[in-house]
Amino acid sequence: MEFEEMWVPGTEAGRDGVRAILRAPRDAVVGLDFDGTLAPIVADPSRARAHPGVAGALRVLASEVGAVVVVTGRPAALAVEYGGLADVPGVVVLGHYGAERWADGEVTAPEVHPGVARVREELPGVLARAGAPEGTALEDKGRAVAVHTRRAAAPQEALELLRAPVEELAAGYGLVVEPGRLVLELRPPGVDKGAALTGFLRERGARSVLYAGDDLGDVAAFAAVEKLRGEGVAGLLVCSAAVGDAPVRELADRADLVVPGPAGVVELLEALGEALTGS
Repeated sequence: MEFEEMWVPGTEAGRDGVRAILRAPRDAVVGLDFDGTLAPIVADPSRARAHPGVAGALRVLASEVGAVVVVTGRPAALAVEYGGLADVPGVVVLGHYGAERWADGEVTAPEVHPGVARVREELPGVLARAGAPEGTALEDKGRAVAVHTRRAAAPQEALELLRAPVEELAAGYGLVVEPGRLVLELRPPGVDKGAALTGFLRERGARSVLYAGDDLGDVAAFAAVEKLRGEGVAGLLVCSAAVGDAPVRELADRADLVVPGPAGVVELLEALGEALTGS
């Protein structure tokens, strides 16, 4: 069965994106989020690992399309390690929402925003005073700090309890808070996946793009693709929603295609690779 018969986007714009990628793959970029898209969401972020089919699927695609780029809030080197991407030739990882770039085994990045160190120091006290429940966890991302409530007894309630004090702390040091599924991330302003993806596509002169994501941090990337469509860049927007989990509505409602979590993303990428190689 042909790729276009197996994977039929629900919108004409999405179908245009598929046709453009298949017609001129060297002008296409495949862009992918990491957590929830290439790797299943887990309670402990340090235990996240890419679906076992990711490296093989990306190895095929990287040899056929203009570029494969992973755009993530994680440090770039960590996404490479957890994704098993070091041995996938040609893959680029934009970490910290584009503030870092990993390519050919090297990471390049500007200086860390000074507010991150102050927030890292003060955040435990802020959480304690706010009554953060047991199970609340901090993740030091180097260029950002994240507060996770996934392991709390009432995770959504814990997130709402902590949102205001965390936002106040971030604002005091010139940072912003990016909400996600049971996480609040404090990071520098002006850095998001939309800007990172747009810059990369323009750098590569892309005429088409497939972008897949799963959470609120990917909304900016979806918006960027929608804007670029108006400039003549064809795009396919894919929402990754794990089986049994409700998809993030802001993504699902804008997506051309919804797939069942990282396993579905891998299946999609494998099918695309087969279509491009004729295997």
